[in-house]
Amino acid sequence: MADAADLVSLDDDAYYQDPLALFARLRESRPVALARMPDFGRVWIITRYADVRAALADPRLVNQPDRGPDDGGSVPSVHALLNTDPPDHTRLRRLMQKAFTPRRAAQLRPRTAEIATRLLTQMAAGGDVVDLLGGYARPLPITVISELLGIPERDRTWIWIIVTDYGKGGAELQRVPQELGTYFTRLICAKRAEPGNDLLSALILAHDAAGEDGAETALTTTDLLSAAYHLVMAGFDTTVNLIASGTLALLTHPEEMALLRQDPSLLPAAVEELLRFTSPVNHVSARFTNEDLPVGDVVIPAGEWVVIATSSANRDPAQFPDPDRLDLSRDSGSHIAFGHGIHYCLGAPLARMEAEVALGALLTRFPELSLAVPSEELRWRAVSLMNGLESLPVRLGRHC
Repeated sequence: MADAADLVSLDDDAYYQDPLALFARLRESRPVALARMPDFGRVWIITRYADVRAALADPRLVNQPDRGPDDGGSVPSVHALLNTDPPDHTRLRRLMQKAFTPRRAAQLRPRTAEIATRLLTQMAAGGDVVDLLGGYARPLPITVISELLGIPERDRTWIWIIVTDYGKGGAELQRVPQELGTYFTRLICAKRAEPGNDLLSALILAHDAAGEDGAETALTTTDLLSAAYHLVMAGFDTTVNLIASGTLALLTHPEEMALLRQDPSLLPAAVEELLRFTSPVNHVSARFTNEDLPVGDVVIPAGEWVVIATSSANRDPAQFPDPDRLDLSRDSGSHIAFGHGIHYCLGAPLARMEAEVALGALLTRFPELSLAVPSEELRWRAVSLMNGLESLPVRLGRHC
């Protein structure tokens, strides 16, 4: 077993600013490597596409925090879909998947387009140089998910801030779930007294009706809290990163951006390639082995943390020829930006729809959009899990 000096670091500025460079080296030399990661201590990291895809569906890798190894790291004790295993996961996913069907996403498209138009108008009024992240990429997804859940407008800025805080790690991994739990407990009480036309009210009504009928309650109070927490945490930051990083990728590949402007029907395929190319999530939430796990030529022992690097898999040349080139005509359907297996992202239809609307509206409104700073001056957040910019200064130029 490697000692501490041999561990790959997932906690330094070089990694945060360019994780794909590290992953590329590991794919070539150590596709299954030992690393040190904030809040988890020592972990194993898997980087090749075939291994990553297999690991995502392997039942020997589990999620429940109370079954993790005690190696000095800390584990966020969040009861949510991402942190459960069957049978709890199966039951919760079945209940929640109704919120994220392609049909429901399509129903939300007109309202999402209205939100995008309003935000772009506000940005245009702010001057020629604006931060696209703060003015557009962040407020659009949190507004959509807040309206889906029925979060009052007065609370949405706080939701935005606290979700962003969670990505900082450390003490925030405990504080944020506690504060969100308290908030959603109050919100559930309010909606039970006065239901609205939103998903959280519908879930509450279903829960209460099951109890009144004397049948086995399908959704517990804890489940309600878990559903609300999951929808906010999983539905916000990832889409923010997709919109912002997708815009950056297009701005730094002007020929591809011109192609998309000329033919907006390419937007669905473009979003898939942008998901592959930008990978809004560096890796899935850390899992651990409940028994020995062979991966390639390595056997990861039972009781070890494992990081499955989906962003590395999406740049694996064994799966995607010339993977570091953005190509909107590429068949990117096999990307795993949304994961794979039983934990495949429930919000994928919603995220795709939001990205299509956001990018389409942005490119139409601002035909002369450009970066306001050299791309090498942009900074990425010091977060291992998420692959997100700190800011994205752009010059709007002439606009419609």
